[in-house]
Amino acid sequence: MDISIQNTLMEALGMEVIEARPDKVILKMPVDHRTHQPMGFLHGGASVALAESAASIGSFLNIDPERQQIFGIEINANHTKSIRSGFVYGTAIPHHRGKTTMVWEIRIEGEDHQLISISRCTVGVVSRQSS
Repeated sequence: MDISIQNTLMEALGMEVIEARPDKVILKMPVDHRTHQPMGFLHGGASVALAESAASIGSFLNIDPERQQIFGIEINANHTKSIRSGFVYGTAIPHHRGKTTMVWEIRIEGEDHQLISISRCTVGVVSRQSS
């Protein structure tokens, strides 16, 4: 499935979809002027945006988009290491894929595979309204 990120936050932050399956999503994001905080390190908010984007794509791949829509409900993050440059990779794995909610764990790692941040994201699944 081709996922368009044109004209989205994902595009603005330079994210790329590396892998997108119902049971695993991997996104890549640069650590540069778009994703830095004022002191020159990766902004925690950029990490959270990467995490929620990966969970949202995974959730979308688990629904019938003709009948359902997904929305983020909750996300938390623990930032364990700082990074100034290069790329980070967010890997989302589902822990629960129910009819009305999904829960995803997202590990964000640097190019050296060191953990930068770990998140858990809950996504709601709702019925599309009839026109």
